[in-house]
Amino acid sequence: FIDEQRAAGHGVESICQVLRVQGLTVAPRTYRSWKTTSPAPRVSADAAVIDALRQLRVGGLQGGPLPEVLYGRRKMTAWLARCGFQTISKHTVDRLMRDEGMSGLVRGRKVRTTIPAKNGVRAGDLLNRDFRTTAPNRAWVTDFTFVPTWAGFAYVAFVIDLYSRAIVGWSAATTKDVAFVESCLAMALWRRDHAGRPVPAGMIHHSDAGSQYTSIRFTETLALQGLSASIGTVGDAYDNAVAESFMGLFKNEAIAPGSPFRVGPLRTLADVETLTMNYVDWYNNHRLHSLLDLTTPEEFEQTYYAHETGSPSGDAANKKTA
Repeated sequence: FIDEQRAAGHGVESICQVLRVQGLTVAPRTYRSWKTTSPAPRVSADAAVIDALRQLRVGGLQGGPLPEVLYGRRKMTAWLARCGFQTISKHTVDRLMRDEGMSGLVRGRKVRTTIPAKNGVRAGDLLNRDFRTTAPNRAWVTDFTFVPTWAGFAYVAFVIDLYSRAIVGWSAATTKDVAFVESCLAMALWRRDHAGRPVPAGMIHHSDAGSQYTSIRFTETLALQGLSASIGTVGDAYDNAVAESFMGLFKNEAIAPGSPFRVGPLRTLADVETLTMNYVDWYNNHRLHSLLDLTTPEEFEQTYYAHETGSPSGDAANKKTA
């Protein structure tokens, strides 16, 4: 304001005098110091980080937020380091996020959707709560959840690789039948084949004791694909913990109102499919995962294949096997 008034021909002292009368106390010396003194290094550094944080709120779909706005302090620090802020500390990130009113995502409770099969013969639990593997395509876990839409409930199933936590397959439908979970498995196998990372015979396919997964039809499908069926125990909250934890993550990061992936109401199954497709792409290729030393699932698998075969894609593994 003082600059504008000076350009109109008024003196600094008279401008400040008028401002004081209006209740805005600014001394001429303060103004001249502000004009000639450079901002402190911390102020400049903070301003650059604040710009990056604020861009997360408007750089997404239709001017909405980017998915990284969901990060808490630790992941936001890692993400900023990837963006060029190499020396920034988590304490600085915490302070600036609080100043900007950003706290990351707070997880909610999971609603149970799977109906256990009763009085049926099912496969044993081959994982026994051990959800770590030493390579991709050693064990997959699967589950599904519901999504409310204007047209009624939709259901979304996922298959997750335990090594990299990558989503290797997904499907969405309006009915939670056996064909629905078979479609999810078919996508997972197809995507692995076309990525040059085929599934070996005997790989473990683990699920809970839902009726879809314990059905004769699905059990035969696993056998035809050369997979080893594994079913968690009934009444055990941890029998399929990785998949259940991911379902809660999906509901909070992608489905909840205000999510960066929602550009409007979920009217039909098509809206759910579009949202899920965008979320899976971000989750696999951009989302930083705590278990993977704050890298993405795709980066984690590329590192494995580059170390084992010299090819990040895994193609070299196929040639070597052949």
